[in-house]
Amino acid sequence: MATAPYGVRLLVGAAVTAIEETRKLPQTILMYPMTVVSQIAQMVMKVQQDVAVLVIKGDETLDTMFPPKDEQPEWATFDEDLGAAEQSGADVVTLPVRDGERLTEGRFALFSEEPETPNTTSTPASSASSTSSTDAPEIVTEIDYQNLTLAQLRARLTSLRIADLEALLSYEETTKARAPFQTLLANRITRASAK
Repeated sequence: MATAPYGVRLLVGAAVTAIEETRKLPQTILMYPMTVVSQIAQMVMKVQQDVAVLVIKGDETLDTMFPPKDEQPEWATFDEDLGAAEQSGADVVTLPVRDGERLTEGRFALFSEEPETPNTTSTPASSASSTSSTDAPEIVTEIDYQNLTLAQLRARLTSLRIADLEALLSYEETTKARAPFQTLLANRITRASAK
């Protein structure tokens, strides 16, 4: 087979390429918007990076020319700035202390133990007899009520009968009289009685 002249081969190659591209045209048209959008997004990100680099260089240059001053605004005061006289002002709140630890109320009361002394006005001899295990209801010793935190008691409430709950409530009222425990027991008795 004889080789065709260069010009003929060029025209045939161009015609075949045009036919192939025409066949790919529907797919190319569908992909074109996504290609354009991704290229635009790439250009925008590149511009943002270039601007950020310029700003950083500007900050570094300005810091070397005009070093920042370590001045504290006059409205900002810190504890170490105050003298001893100013710290003992009227804004100080004193919290009750037991054995060197502050007693707090609120969300931490669930996990903290209360003082062992009862809140009643009984003498030490009568309080010792009221907290003894012989006078305590059986449920108190059975679940080790004296050592339970509020969260631990809450977890055990569903397994207790109404009579046990009432015994725990009366025991709590006569011994420690802790308000969160009393409220929890009273609410559980109300819910259990309503069923």
